Amino acid sequence: MIRVLRFVHSVLAACALLICAAPPARAAFEPGTRVLLDAHNCYPYNGRWADRIDRALSTGTPLAIEQDLVWFVDPATGKGRSLVAHDEPGKPALGLDGTEPTMREYFFERIRPLVEAALRDGRRDTWPIVTLNLDLKTEEPEHLAAIWSLLIEYRSWLTTAPRAASIADVQPLTVGPVLVLTGESDKQRAVFHDAVPAGQSLLVFGAARPRVRQAGTAAQARVRAGEELPDLTPGARTNYHRWWNNPWSVVELGGQRKAGAWTSDDDARLRGLVTSAHDAGLWIRFYTLNGHDPGDESGGWSAGYNFGSEDAARERWRAAIRAGVDFIAVDQYERFGETLKAMRATAR
Repeated sequence: MIRVLRFVHSVLAACALLICAAPPARAAFEPGTRVLLDAHNCYPYNGRWADRIDRALSTGTPLAIEQDLVWFVDPATGKGRSLVAHDEPGKPALGLDGTEPTMREYFFERIRPLVEAALRDGRRDTWPIVTLNLDLKTEEPEHLAAIWSLLIEYRSWLTTAPRAASIADVQPLTVGPVLVLTGESDKQRAVFHDAVPAGQSLLVFGAARPRVRQAGTAAQARVRAGEELPDLTPGARTNYHRWWNNPWSVVELGGQRKAGAWTSDDDARLRGLVTSAHDAGLWIRFYTLNGHDPGDESGGWSAGYNFGSEDAARERWRAAIRAGVDFIAVDQYERFGETLKAMRATAR
């Protein structure tokens, strides 16, 4: 009996050592843990497509939603406000007439029922349920200040991190139902990070600026001319810089419109970019993977993002999902959502 007890104790001790030695499980929101639809240009423009946010949300959460923001100064009053809008050439005042919605009404108040339900349920393992991807078309000081003030209003919903004395001091995230991401701009960093007093909360996180290994070489001109793919490494992760945003042209030379058959080399390149982002502790996003009849303009989609057919786009969707891309930007929300759900079901 004593020998049996000693054996049991030794097994338990060995198991305890293995448990201690095992790496901690990654939180569900961390880079490389989930693949999400990123609903591109998810707002009305040209007076049409006001249902885009409803269509995106109909695919289920978690998901990401992109909002383009432009500063509009009312010519009648001289007062400015931030509007959710697409910059349409040929229309006055950056394509705005003042009837476009604000982010408060179109985005935040639309998702209020979902966020309040998430806060009641307290299932933090599913958070963030919505990632807000900001694409700022104008960066006036008044505009950036207005965005910051709006985020403060919804602070209790947001994923935050303490502002450290040094931007290089990466602090843990306090995860809320909503995560807010923005671009690489130094102007945005100055307002959304640098101006925040140490110890207070960062409410929005910027994109890391990548490095091109060909910079300073003879190949740099070919990269700039679109004749050669860039050899990219992700920018440094900091307390503020938490993600990496990429056009598809870094995967296939010439981007969507010049893409040929999807090849094993293309797949390896995509996987390499994703791995390098995740190894750096960054989420990675690619935009915008559409596929439709070039003559079909009913969706208001940009021709520059069109692979030419849904089959061609769907092949890239599947490759990006398999590679573990965190945010896959598409305009065909429902079709992509169906593909993502089917692949998740197959993986179980």
